[in-house]
Amino acid sequence: MENEDLKEYLTYLKYNRNYSDNTIIGYREDIIDYLNYLNRECLSLYDIKYSDIRFLLEYYDSLNLKNISIRRKISSLKGFYKFLGRKGKVKDNPFSYVTLPKKEKKLPQYLNYNEMIEIFDVIDISTTLGLRNRLVMELLYATGVRVSELVNIKLKDIDVNNRSIVVTGKGNKTRIVFFNKVCQEYLKKFIEESRIIRKEDYLIINNQGKGITTRGIRLIIDKVIRDTSIIKHIHPHTLRHTFATHLLNNGCDLLTVQELLGHASISTTGIYTHVSKEHIKEVYYHTHPRSKI
Repeated sequence: MENEDLKEYLTYLKYNRNYSDNTIIGYREDIIDYLNYLNRECLSLYDIKYSDIRFLLEYYDSLNLKNISIRRKISSLKGFYKFLGRKGKVKDNPFSYVTLPKKEKKLPQYLNYNEMIEIFDVIDISTTLGLRNRLVMELLYATGVRVSELVNIKLKDIDVNNRSIVVTGKGNKTRIVFFNKVCQEYLKKFIEESRIIRKEDYLIINNQGKGITTRGIRLIIDKVIRDTSIIKHIHPHTLRHTFATHLLNNGCDLLTVQELLGHASISTTGIYTHVSKEHIKEVYYHTHPRSKI
């Protein structure tokens, strides 16, 4: 159930706020779920009261949603009602008074260096697409870019000699990321070998020579992991977590990691310090003579 106000709001998020397609899809799903709820409860979108929201929260609770999912839904609705307020469709934003549930402290999963080496070693690079798969894994680990950023990298964004890439992240903000010499070699080789099948300027292409999708990257990662002995559940963001954690564990400062990841707030990057501290604690307990007594 999608009304005209929702369509206008999603258009506003895309063209005025420069939100990514994935973010807009999430907002749309949250708001449509809410509109369906209102329809079942015979409530009006434009006359909702703060007292009604208690029952909405009970509905979310009945779905056994995690706090992070409820926080996202409430944030989606708060933004939607703010938009409706500017249009004069509602007088007050009832979600302005809602206290968001606390964030669950969940440490990001990451791979150790030996696991990364195994990932690289299992990839057959005898074909152009195999070389592409190796480059995908090398770039994700070397730069920490999001998959949505990776698929949008074009050849013109890359300075091969200086080993840097101009990346466009959330909110259309650009930043420069860097890659190592190993990655540089695979990058040069893939660009050269892919000329025959390349039909677009995107760096990472599919088997038809056109720009690949984020789903295509996920399929590549899944295929590579299946060929390893790794039993962890690996998703694309795991490699981003691995990039950040390895930098911190090897002495990189938090502000630099924030800049490389493209985080707007240092608090977002701060979660990796918890992982780093766990690593430090583990090293301490394994190396200090007194800790073994």
